[in-house]
Amino acid sequence: MKKITFLLVMLASVLAFSSCSHSETYADQLERENNAIHAFIVKKGINVISEEQFTKQGNTTDTTKNQYVLFSNTGVYMQIVEKGTGETIKKGETATVLCRFTERNLLRDTLQLSNQFLIFGAKVDKMSVTNTSGTYTASFDPSSSVMYDAYKSTSVPAGWLVPMPYVGIGRLTSAASKLSHVRLIIPSQQGHINATRAVYPSFFDLTFQRGL
Repeated sequence: MKKITFLLVMLASVLAFSSCSHSETYADQLERENNAIHAFIVKKGINVISEEQFTKQGNTTDTTKNQYVLFSNTGVYMQIVEKGTGETIKKGETATVLCRFTERNLLRDTLQLSNQFLIFGAKVDKMSVTNTSGTYTASFDPSSSVMYDAYKSTSVPAGWLVPMPYVGIGRLTSAASKLSHVRLIIPSQQGHINATRAVYPSFFDLTFQRGL
């Protein structure tokens, strides 16, 4: 499984780097990234709303209108599909969070990585998340993380933590319980180590559940 994961990620990295000429500047790469994000927004018919409107709507996005809120300080776009059962991680608390995800490379518009399908489905990504006075930090558990297997880093992408103040991190305790579910467009500087190095944006579909 690890060999297949490694090959998939290496292929994506090679494709990303091969699209850059030797004379391309970092500004050129950022422009290409922004163009890829804009193209994805247009292709998917995404309705971008401001943080002000998001707040007025009770920190929710209307999925019937395909709304995504843009956080101007990070460049991350977020759609809350389901707020989920349970409470947010409290200030001063450290919680184990279990994640299911699918990642698309927006520069290539291709599926890049997932722990929801086939051979990867047996492993749920586990991360430890700490809320320090409203600032969230997190790390993957190397023994239970497809993200770690692929990218060889315990650092959780900063973009993954953007939803934390707005969604419940609970457990499925009854038929009425629901996992928090978000979709994120994450620019390279808020992404994982490969995205940052190759300067490509990612789209993540994520669910969160409180672990033991």
